Amino acid sequence: MKKSMIFILVFLLTISQWSINLSAQAAGFTDVPSRVKKEVNYLSGGGIVKGSSNTSFNPHQAITRTEAVTLIGRALQLNGTQRKTVFSDVGTGNYASGFIQSSVDKKIITNSLSGVSAGQFYPNKEVTRGEMAIMIANAFGYSYNGTTSGAAKELMDRGIASGTASGTFGGNLTIKRADFAVFLARAINPTFRTKQSVSFSKVLWTSADNLNIRTGPSTSFASQGKIAKNVKVSGAHSVGDWIYVKTGNTVGFVSASYLRSTSLGTASPEKPSASPDSSLSGQTIILDPGHGGTDPGAIGFGLREKDVVLSTGLKINNLLKKTPFKVKMTRSSDVFVSVNARPDFAIKNKGNVFVSIHANAASASANGTETFYYAAAANPYVSDSKLLALKIQTRMTDAWNLNNRGVKSGNYGVLRENNMPAALAELGFITNKSDNDKLKSDYWQTAAAKAIYLGILDYYKAKGYEVDSLYSIAK
Repeated sequence: MKKSMIFILVFLLTISQWSINLSAQAAGFTDVPSRVKKEVNYLSGGGIVKGSSNTSFNPHQAITRTEAVTLIGRALQLNGTQRKTVFSDVGTGNYASGFIQSSVDKKIITNSLSGVSAGQFYPNKEVTRGEMAIMIANAFGYSYNGTTSGAAKELMDRGIASGTASGTFGGNLTIKRADFAVFLARAINPTFRTKQSVSFSKVLWTSADNLNIRTGPSTSFASQGKIAKNVKVSGAHSVGDWIYVKTGNTVGFVSASYLRSTSLGTASPEKPSASPDSSLSGQTIILDPGHGGTDPGAIGFGLREKDVVLSTGLKINNLLKKTPFKVKMTRSSDVFVSVNARPDFAIKNKGNVFVSIHANAASASANGTETFYYAAAANPYVSDSKLLALKIQTRMTDAWNLNNRGVKSGNYGVLRENNMPAALAELGFITNKSDNDKLKSDYWQTAAAKAIYLGILDYYKAKGYEVDSLYSIAK
């Protein structure tokens, strides 16, 4: 064989091997076995799994309780902010203290784990297959009889886990990082399961246009298509605040904030049990997510202001729809609305309160939450606007625990041109890494939405309306 031909064959073999390795290392890890490659890459793509170094996942290492709870917490987008826990052996300095306490609050960690009832978590204790089954069953809401065997059966029936070579589940055996990743990926996304076990039994409708349907339950996962507004979809299980849905031949995850359980024109059954002030039905709240369409707003770390404020605004909208208030949005999808058109919309729809939602931008060191109102003497709504801004600011700083930049006067067009009490909330600085982390988080967007909702209630309560029965909606 000629030397040139040998060279070409060697080159092609090298390229082929390089391509194989590239695929196997798509998550950046060099030590992931091919049998778990798809699941680890999937979780890595959603920011759920991370290696012990830039290139090592350590798949054969036993997973600890701390690591397991962290992965579940990331998957469900629980509050991971480091804080005090109920366990004497988990201090605020533990990187996973937030996820551990959130898992207690969500009843993912229960007395079925040894030590928990005595106030000990044993954070470095290796997780057994039985404990894994209980934690995943709790995290994903599977009904079982409170025993390890019951949880194991739920996972096996769904094709999430299987038995060992001995014919048993092996509940007392420790579980490796790779296997835990596989079981978690299967619990999240049924396409990885060993059997078809998903049922799309919920009837839902989309409430936003150009809605992304994603491969996983967060915006970190890739979009695999778009859904129009007011489209009927079939829903299956929830993962945190995301729902696994099917539309046509496409399956994937959509944020629950963009879905509703009733079609247009159908009254929502989700009304508060108590009777709030009947006059609230005559009050219209205008929600104004800033920017949109060709106007992205401020951008920081790849995050666009228009996306953050729309997502948050839709969450507020969903809360208010469960009350007697009427609620209107200047935009409920990614479209451009001019500054002048926003107050015009509010006036046309006979709004009684106007809340504009934004994210700030400045130097990397600037941070915190602030709320504005229009304080010109010619504005007959100065007092009420300041009251509204104060109530929203108080709730936001309590919810997000960011630097309190206070309530300020601002000469913004959406405030100045309005004829009703109006406030503009700057959630945080998109150009500050710490603030940005909260702005992009579905968990913290939900917290902000609840805070603004509660701030609106506080305003109405201060004005003498009976709203006490509506506070529970934000729980």
